[in-house]
Amino acid sequence: MLDTMICQKARLSRDPRFDGKFFTAVKTTGIYCRTICPVYPPKEENVTYFASAIECATAGYRPCLRCRPDSAPNSPAWKGVNATLDRALRLIDEGSLQQGSLPQLASRLGISDRYLRQLFNKHLGMSPKAYALYQQCLFAKQLLHQTTLPITEVALASGFESVRRFNDCFKSQLKLTPTALRKSSGSQLNTLKLKLYYRPPFDWAFMQNTLATRAIPDLEWCDQECYGRTFNWLGCIGNFTAVHVADKNMFEVEVELDNLKYLKPIINNIRRILDLDVDLQAVEKDLQNCLTSDFPFRTGIRLPGIWSMFEAGIRAILGQQISIGAARNLVSALVTALGEQDGNKRLFPSPKAIANSEIEFLKIPGSRKQTLRNLAQHYVTHENPNDAQHWLELKGIGPWTVDYAQMRGLSQPDIFLGGDLGIKKALGKAGENFDSQQASPWRSYLTFQLWSQL
Repeated sequence: MLDTMICQKARLSRDPRFDGKFFTAVKTTGIYCRTICPVYPPKEENVTYFASAIECATAGYRPCLRCRPDSAPNSPAWKGVNATLDRALRLIDEGSLQQGSLPQLASRLGISDRYLRQLFNKHLGMSPKAYALYQQCLFAKQLLHQTTLPITEVALASGFESVRRFNDCFKSQLKLTPTALRKSSGSQLNTLKLKLYYRPPFDWAFMQNTLATRAIPDLEWCDQECYGRTFNWLGCIGNFTAVHVADKNMFEVEVELDNLKYLKPIINNIRRILDLDVDLQAVEKDLQNCLTSDFPFRTGIRLPGIWSMFEAGIRAILGQQISIGAARNLVSALVTALGEQDGNKRLFPSPKAIANSEIEFLKIPGSRKQTLRNLAQHYVTHENPNDAQHWLELKGIGPWTVDYAQMRGLSQPDIFLGGDLGIKKALGKAGENFDSQQASPWRSYLTFQLWSQL
């Protein structure tokens, strides 16, 4: 339950650190807003507080057109309460119910579809399908606000099969019509510009340095204000550039792709790479409890991601027991030799390309070349190749490689690389009674916190 007094103080302060932690619904207007909404604050007796935008919609409120609640950073109160629910939400956001059925989703989660519906009703007050439709509508709303795509293209990019279905669902879910949000007629574009918000603190300097020192020429680009790269997602080829706008707590992201059908999961993956959805205040509170008071704690450190688990695994194998610069040179040679050309850029090599190559151009031991091919072949032949526990069955891949790939390729939050040489050097500042288990479930953030001390 939300504490009304705390919510009142937070909304009146308009502090961006509370953005997305709860939403304010106004009874007299039927509208719900973010805590940072610029409108004159309503009287307290006319206000109701909800933990998530979905709860506001379920109660019959429509989103504010000024503060755009769909843009708020995500951290609902129930997030993390149930691991199965958390994974179900992630899979639905990636499009599981657009590509398959509810029983198929439940099977992936190892539960019955009846139990899955119970979880959603308990924590969200709606069914999994209703949640999926609402998320599709919120994403469509973002595209209508921030791009000039025609409504038919918006419907496709949001996962709807027809414009009629899109219009009906949009109106029933958001109490608005798509045309009511559209200020321009739109035109066919290959490039989209979106704003992705986060909740401070955000140490962009640390993340930028981490990404820049590992950036591969022609695959990635990174300067003091932005990071970008090419990608190949289920056959959808494109690239993005994310420009950091510190004073507005957001990134302006320009995305170019050849198939709008995959736009939503691509945006979700960009959010993961930049780690925009974590409640970092809660994370840092736990981390500071397991470190000494004199530890030079650096606030705002997030998890810099890698586009895919496969790419993270290849980078980890090539980075075993060598410097960051040497590893970057090896990855660069791999991309140059086996990566497909995309204009004046290159894509990361596909599993098939690596599996079928002798990799003679890399000056590394033959055993390590075979490890690269083993992992690539694993991705070619397995239905669920991202299950990293099966990686350990491959010769040449050990726990460090698996953990690193999961931490950066999947952004798993609870991985501690205690065997890493850099971590061992930094542990001297952590105190004699240091116990990494105290930082669980945020040990990945602890790993990067210690790396920041080097």
